Amino acid sequence: MPARLDDHVTLSPPSTARDIDLYLDLMKRVLTNTIYKDAPLPNPIQPAGPCYDAARRSTGQDWPSVAHTMVGGVRLDNVQECITTVIDEGVPGDLVETGVWRGGTVIFMRAVLRALAVTDRSVWAIDSFEGMPVTGDGDHALDRQIPWHSANNVIAISLEQVKANFEAYGLLDDQVRFLKGWFADTLPTAPIGQIAVLRLDGDLYASTMTALTNLYPKVSPGGFVIIDDYHLATCQAAVQDFRTERALTEPLEPIDQDAVFWRVPAAA
Repeated sequence: MPARLDDHVTLSPPSTARDIDLYLDLMKRVLTNTIYKDAPLPNPIQPAGPCYDAARRSTGQDWPSVAHTMVGGVRLDNVQECITTVIDEGVPGDLVETGVWRGGTVIFMRAVLRALAVTDRSVWAIDSFEGMPVTGDGDHALDRQIPWHSANNVIAISLEQVKANFEAYGLLDDQVRFLKGWFADTLPTAPIGQIAVLRLDGDLYASTMTALTNLYPKVSPGGFVIIDDYHLATCQAAVQDFRTERALTEPLEPIDQDAVFWRVPAAA
C-alpha cells in the first residue's frame, strides 16, 4: 500500500544534482511557507502588515503564523552555501544552531546532509525550548531595553514540538542532536566536538556572547560563523566585543538586511 501524505516515512536522498536542487528548493518553500502564504504574527522589532508579503518573507522580516522558520529564503540560501562549501572542501565538523524557534533552519541543515548523502556529520538544535529569559539588573544594559520574554507566547516552542516538526519532514534520526537549557548552563559543557557551520540566533547580548565564547573555539579552520540578528544592537555589540577581544579581522559579509557571516581562516 502506498504511503499516505500523513505517514512518517524515511525518504531516500536525491540521486542527481538536479534532484538535489529541486528537493532543497522545495524544502525552502515549505519551511518558509511561500506555498500557502500564511499571515504574519505581531512582531515587536519589525512590525508587519496583516497580510503575507513575499518580499518580507523572503528576507526574514516577519514572524510567520504557520511556517517553521522566520529567517526567510535568502538566509536559507546562505546556510546551504556554507554547508556545501565545507562538505566540498572537507572542512570537518557538525552543523550547529543556537536558538531554533520551530526548528526550521536546523531541519533545513539536516535536509542538506540528507540530499548530499552525508552520514558522518550531525546537526545540533540548541535552545532553552522555553522562550527568552527575563532580564534584570544584573544583565547587560542593552538586553534590559527589550522585554523579549513578553513575546514568549510566540517564541517559546517546546522540544517535543520541534522534534515533531523534524519528524513531519522525515528528518528526525540519529544525526539530529538536541541540547535543552539556557545557554549559560549548557554551552560551557556542550558535548560537541568540531563545528563546521555555527549559526547564532539568540538575539540578546548575553546569549550571543555566551555562544561565541563557548563554541567559536570549536569551529574548524575554513568553517563559517553566521549571525542571524546582527541588525539588533544587542547582538551587534556582542559580536563586535567578541571579535575585538579575539582580534578577529575577517570581514563580516552581509546576507540580507539583518544577518551577516564570516569564514574562519583556513590553517596555514
